[in-house]
Amino acid sequence: MDYRKFLGKVESEVLPYFGGASVDAASRRLRVSTPPAPGWWRFDVQGRTATAREPAEPTGLDGLPLVRGHLWGTRLVREGAVAEPVQLLPEEEPPRFSPLRARRWHDGTLVFEGVDFEGEAEGTVRLMLEEGRTLVEVKAVPASLRAAFGYAVLEGAARALGLRFSAPEVRGQVLAVAEGGHAAAEAWLRALATERAAHVRAQPRVQPRALERQAQGAVWVERALEAAGARLLDTRRLGNGRLEVTFGFMGERFISIVEVGSLQVVDAGICLAGSDRQVTLESLPSVIREAIRNDVLVITRHA
Repeated sequence: MDYRKFLGKVESEVLPYFGGASVDAASRRLRVSTPPAPGWWRFDVQGRTATAREPAEPTGLDGLPLVRGHLWGTRLVREGAVAEPVQLLPEEEPPRFSPLRARRWHDGTLVFEGVDFEGEAEGTVRLMLEEGRTLVEVKAVPASLRAAFGYAVLEGAARALGLRFSAPEVRGQVLAVAEGGHAAAEAWLRALATERAAHVRAQPRVQPRALERQAQGAVWVERALEAAGARLLDTRRLGNGRLEVTFGFMGERFISIVEVGSLQVVDAGICLAGSDRQVTLESLPSVIREAIRNDVLVITRHA
């Protein structure tokens, strides 16, 4: 049998492209030859390389896990106050706090499917936010909507204070903020900023000596992250045998500094109470997952 004809075989497959250097099919990750704009595309697949041919309508969603929740920005807030990014939202932005349906794609990413019909609760919650009120006396509000409101209040307070936060850092506080309002949000954000500052003071400074993209060892870094369920986004050489690694995990973006040779963590980019060097890049995502589950995540490095 001549296997060469199979190696050159080109197949057609409709897949969602979220950005980056790869796209995920049901059973494998494919390298994108020329990255298109994010969206649904018909790809020509040859071997492990996918080439975008033309935009396409979504397909293959019906058999995937359905996730429902309420919209906060570009995230779907679901049970447990978990706020996950939703990819490929429609060009016309749904109203704030809309009830959404999404499907979990093969790589774990949430893909927009549609907007559900609203009840009275969504309109009431929008009004409470506009008027600067709380939900302490508002009944019959689904937990995901109540949490989305809490995130929105925190977002407004953070903007006023000039601070940043990520959803996992404040997840344990959003329901209390929904009832306590702006004052509760501001108090929590100030406490978060204080904890970050204390961590940064305790960390040794790493001075960058070059801005070039790290080529050597990038494949090793990518494999270590993929084995842990994370996705490499970028690398940057810092000198002194150290590498800045930016990666995506559980819908969030993290920046860590590691030793190039061993991938031992120098600065995790999250507060580990001085125990950063006890972690490797491969084990760091599991530490992050545990911090998120226990509502103790504090991110100390931002782009």
